[in-house]
Amino acid sequence: MGGRLSWLPYMPQAEIRLGNGDVYRVEGTLDEVERGLSDAARSGQARLAWFKERGTAEPIGINPAHVAALRGGETSD
Repeated sequence: MGGRLSWLPYMPQAEIRLGNGDVYRVEGTLDEVERGLSDAARSGQARLAWFKERGTAEPIGINPAHVAALRGGETSD
């Protein structure tokens, strides 16, 4: 059998930077993450936006009021 081409799928991710300088990389497209943050912000002051942390898939809740910057991108696994 011939050699197999290995390829790595690209996974959308977003980087959330908080006002205190903490940075979180989460799974999802920039639009999905922005939508999650916006929905949480509209739902109430104490509402968290929940995501899966990139690399660990651990759930992480982000308070949208503390977000200073949002950046999107793709990385290979």
